[in-house]
Amino acid sequence: MFSKSKINDPAPKAEESKPAAPETAPRQSSDFKPSAPKAKPPASVLSSDLHITGNVKTTGDIQVEGTVEGDIRAHLLTVGESATIKGEVIADDVVVNGRIVGRVRGLKVRLTATARVEGDIIHKTIAIESGAHFEGSVQRQDDPLSARGKGGQPAPQPGSHQSQPQAQPQQRPAAASSDS
Repeated sequence: MFSKSKINDPAPKAEESKPAAPETAPRQSSDFKPSAPKAKPPASVLSSDLHITGNVKTTGDIQVEGTVEGDIRAHLLTVGESATIKGEVIADDVVVNGRIVGRVRGLKVRLTATARVEGDIIHKTIAIESGAHFEGSVQRQDDPLSARGKGGQPAPQPGSHQSQPQAQPQQRPAAASSDS
């Protein structure tokens, strides 16, 4: 009814563990092979001496240290302190340390203390550090990366409205001079 357990017998235990180790080792190494190609590539760096005129589009990450005159679309965009971007920026994550003149669209937008942004920001979440300079409007949307605004209406184009108070009197010169 009862038999001696193999747990207390050291000889069979040593024999069983030796073949078990080589069998599991190849399985583990084969499990790691598919994960090796999935490694995330490093961010593309546009150095400070680089000036790009045109649009830049990638599914990866970009770190801009130079000047870009055009739109940028990326997964993660980091704007360096010496960088200037003149155009629309669309990215899942946007970290601004430098200057952007144009609209910013991002799921997560962060303006650091050295940031200078002149344009509208459309975001899902935003963080603005003390010391950041920002001129424009801020609008929260659940899907800021889409080309449409709230309610399915097309989003306003850059420059279609100005948020500076001194610009409003210039829009109505005809109403002020209607003397008959």
